[in-house]
Amino acid sequence: MKLLELEGVNAFYDKSHILQDLSLEVNEGEVVALLGRNGSGRSTTLKAIMGLVSVRSGAIRFHGRAIQNHAPFNIAKQGIALVPEDRRIFPNLTVGENLRLAALSGRKGPWTEARIYEYFHVLGERKDKPAKLSGGEQQMLAIARALIANPAIILLDEPMEGLAPLIARNVEDVVRRIREEGNTILLVEQNVEIAMSLSDRGYVLSNGRVVASGTIAELRADAAAMQRYLAV
Repeated sequence: MKLLELEGVNAFYDKSHILQDLSLEVNEGEVVALLGRNGSGRSTTLKAIMGLVSVRSGAIRFHGRAIQNHAPFNIAKQGIALVPEDRRIFPNLTVGENLRLAALSGRKGPWTEARIYEYFHVLGERKDKPAKLSGGEQQMLAIARALIANPAIILLDEPMEGLAPLIARNVEDVVRRIREEGNTILLVEQNVEIAMSLSDRGYVLSNGRVVASGTIAELRADAAAMQRYLAV
């Protein structure tokens, strides 16, 4: 069942045309990767969905309803959660306060504060302490903060960015477990192999356009596209 759809989306930063007639869809219960080099428009796509970047033309539909250019808090209330690349943790609040604040704009569902602490033991150990955490712990909290809102879809922007390899593997394992529970995810991740291993389908972006798409097996088989748009 189609959950999220972008159709012919055009978005700009000032006069720079970033997203160009971009179309994609995410079905309920699947993980979809946005692949491409830096500057290809992947993170901008997530921000446009979340209402953080203005859409000049085209449509973004969630559950079949247009949401382009709605206020971010309204989009969040409808069931879309963004885990931003810069995490945006409130370090002067406790871990528990960060989670409870996120829950206020969320929906009722299986992800409660108690379950978060069962799932993320390190957060449970620090629940009453200020959220002045290591990079990996911040990423865990950012993901947990999205989950506690019980969203229909999580927009996950570069979850392994800037993390040491061992910590990155821990975050990857968390994302894999969330996927196995049937959560819907739109994933941006610079490491192509990790992104593909976590995803059901993918879209390859270049200069704000979709230049290839398909199942992960289909994308792997398209050696020309892999070399042209994803090889470093």
